[in-house]
Amino acid sequence: MKPHRRTFVLSILFLPIMGLTFDLRADELFRPKSGEFPPPAEAKAYRGELVFVDHVNRRGSLRLHIDGHFNEGHLHHFAMLPYGMIRYQDAPAELRDIPIGTVLYGRFYLPPDPATSAVPNVNGNDATAPAENYAILLEDGPSFCLREGKAWKLKSVEVKGSEGVITASLEREDGGEGLGGEHKLTIDGSTRIWRGRELLGMDELIAEGIWPADGSKKFDDQPVQLSLTWHPRYLYQQFHVADIWLDTSAMSFASERQRQRHIRHIRMRWMPAWVDSVEYGKFGHATITATLFGGMDQSLYADFKPGIGGKMAAAENTLRTWWPDHDGMDGKIISVETGKEEPLPGSSGIRIQFEVPLILEGFRPGRIVRIRPHNWPNVKPPVEEQVRSFEDRWPSPELFGR
Repeated sequence: MKPHRRTFVLSILFLPIMGLTFDLRADELFRPKSGEFPPPAEAKAYRGELVFVDHVNRRGSLRLHIDGHFNEGHLHHFAMLPYGMIRYQDAPAELRDIPIGTVLYGRFYLPPDPATSAVPNVNGNDATAPAENYAILLEDGPSFCLREGKAWKLKSVEVKGSEGVITASLEREDGGEGLGGEHKLTIDGSTRIWRGRELLGMDELIAEGIWPADGSKKFDDQPVQLSLTWHPRYLYQQFHVADIWLDTSAMSFASERQRQRHIRHIRMRWMPAWVDSVEYGKFGHATITATLFGGMDQSLYADFKPGIGGKMAAAENTLRTWWPDHDGMDGKIISVETGKEEPLPGSSGIRIQFEVPLILEGFRPGRIVRIRPHNWPNVKPPVEEQVRSFEDRWPSPELFGR
């Protein structure tokens, strides 16, 4: 299975959100449960600009885009679900990989437990900060478009001095996601233009005669991928173009670079999963059944094979660990099973059985763990990523100003 196939299915599973009307009785709405991957139809879809990131704790803030809303509003503070997936440039990613200001698309649920929410709770009466603030999916524009099998259509480029405007359109069905329609987007010397393996600027395309030195030039709906970012008139949903990918080769090279960054990150910090059940033996011996989380590169899942050694470490809902190379437990992968049905978003559909000589408290059913096959590095993460006490697992939600 290709890395993008599962996320393509995601677009079929999720239902579009038609508006931004909220029921103030948030407690009566759907709330994810521990140990269960939530149904896609219950997720709410929002898009906005990334304005703040706490990458260690997998949370941040978006400035939401709301059609017809032209006033400053609250930021939409969010946290990733433990099994929440992130995609950047059509490859798996972490929040740290995404530049501030990037326009993102997300799917959100209510906090699983409002009492321990890592971000402020909102009652849902403000369209700019809806109550659904736990993300199962965050993705940038190219990832969103490629998942849906579409691209921007470049209609014209207008250049005046060192700045310019491109006119491009993006298809959107009634009630669907995305900006949709025709947009005028600003470009300048900061805009990165990708063609094959080349990184270009406006001046180089002008020198080649592809873009005009002064004035406007029409294009025949050339398909391109765009990464959009902040514009001073963001209240009116105007955007600046951070990156343009002129061809599929350029997009593929960007995806591969991001994919390799992701692979290194997970190999160093181990595969996240949750414990489904524990079969207890004698004198602390146990066999742990765990489901690996989804959204990772397929090559990482392929490293989990029956009969090989490995290590399991307890983790928090933020996926932070304590000192995994020291306080983890060595063991053996005794089985790897892949479900026959398409897994729910957040799940890989892969369930492993891991045998340990001594059960640890963090390996109980419903708890989050990280697991490494024997050929992954046995290292501890950077000190700022470690959980160092039970009292200070993350900065309090007050970190997010209202």
